[in-house]
Amino acid sequence: MMKLNIQMFAVPFRKVSKTRKRTRQAHKAMTAPGMVACPTCGEMIKPHRVCKHCGSYKKQNVVEVKEAE
Repeated sequence: MMKLNIQMFAVPFRKVSKTRKRTRQAHKAMTAPGMVACPTCGEMIKPHRVCKHCGSYKKQNVVEVKEAE
């Protein structure tokens, strides 16, 4: 008798419909990060972070920004 090197894998009982497959994968869509305008200089920054351009957070200067030469 000949031995076969076959591995048994789980086989789905029924085909997964397009709707069920797409519903399961709906959370994979990429979204753009939320951006807000800095209240002091108006540059677009991520919320709850110090502004890179003016160094302010909640309308208070917290970081000294060096000017680019």
